[in-house]
Formats: sequence, C-alpha cells, structure tokens
Amino acid sequence: MTFCAAVFDMDGLLLDTERVCQKAFIQSCEVLSLPFLEDVYLSIIGKNAQGIEETICEGYGPELDYEQLRAEWTERYHSVVYHQAIPIKAGILDLLTWLKSHSIPIALATSTPKELAIIKLKLAGIFDFFDVLSTGCEVTNGKPHPEIFLLAAERLNIPPTSCLAFEDSNNGVRSAVAAGMQTYQIPDLVQPTDEIVQLGHHIHTSMSEVLAKLQLTR
Repeated sequence: MTFCAAVFDMDGLLLDTERVCQKAFIQSCEVLSLPFLEDVYLSIIGKNAQGIEETICEGYGPELDYEQLRAEWTERYHSVVYHQAIPIKAGILDLLTWLKSHSIPIALATSTPKELAIIKLKLAGIFDFFDVLSTGCEVTNGKPHPEIFLLAAERLNIPPTSCLAFEDSNNGVRSAVAAGMQTYQIPDLVQPTDEIVQLGHHIHTSMSEVLAKLQLTR
C-alpha cells in the first residue's frame, strides 16, 4: 500500500455527531406528531442538504411540510453543535497524530457546510490537524457522488489514487470509492450492506485497527 495523503469524513467518523443529529430529528418528529421512519433517516447519513431533503420528502410523502420539520430539527441540532464540543471517536487522535508525525497531508471531505464544519472541529480541538477542507456547500453534487473527495484531492494537489479515504457511511464509501481513493470504512450508525461490501474496500470496527494496519506500511 502506498499513499501520500489522507482524507476524512467528519460526522460519525471523527466526531460522534450522528447520535446527536438523530436525537434532534426524533424529538422534532415527536413535536410535529410525525412518525420516526428509521430506514428513511438512516439512508440520509452522509448526504448533503439537498440529498437529505430529497430522501426525506420521498420517504415521508407529499403531505410532509419539510420546511417545518427542517426548521425544528435544525434548531435542536444547532443548539448543541454550535456551542458544545462533540466527543471525538475512539482512535482518531492517535491516527491524526501518527499521520502528522509522518508529514502526511490531511484533508476533510464533509457534507456539512464549511462554517459549521470549522466550528465543530475547533470545539473538538482537532481543527489544526487539517491542511485543507472540502465541504458540502462547495460542491454541486453531494455524496454518494465523488465530487467532494475529488475536490479534496485537488486542493491537496495529490492524485485521488494516492489518497486514503476514511468514511463511516455507505453513501460516503460510494463517494470515496468512485473518486478512486483507497477507502477505509469504520461503520457508525449504519452497517455496510452486501452491495457496499462488494466494492472491495477495507472495513474495520475501529480507527485503532486501521492505525495498526497503516503502521505496518511505514
């Protein structure tokens, strides 16, 4: 295995935000007397705002007032993530520190808008590890399209095939694999489907496992 850079997703991979977001969504459904459709919710993970809206509207049907739901959900979620440090996932600091010690450039490729991504990373104390950011508001096509990972590689000035990509979601994995990156999946709320497994990427239960594997290459 040879690589020259590392590209990370954020929510559910670096930070334990997916549970915060899901809790806010469930509470919003309760307030608006809507059912919590778990399958629909889990299918939005990794998508940008446009993809989330399309998926939820399709899943809940034409009677849904999406703007009302989005406003309630966003208010609850932002009340947490704009003001509180979200816990860092296990093994992340060790991996980021190891990459930096080997002078390997690090990029972020997140569906989250840039302003909020920066706030989350700074509150968590890991912003300075990242050399470049590629965020959801900067691309036309969100995950599972590869655009966001290709943008990260472009900003690193490193070919995508020379980049490692780290993801938790199935949508994110599709994006990274389509970009041609050497992809590692560490599942969070959603386990890889049979279709995803067949992509042939690396699947691990923790970042500590990933680090142990990478250490054998250096």
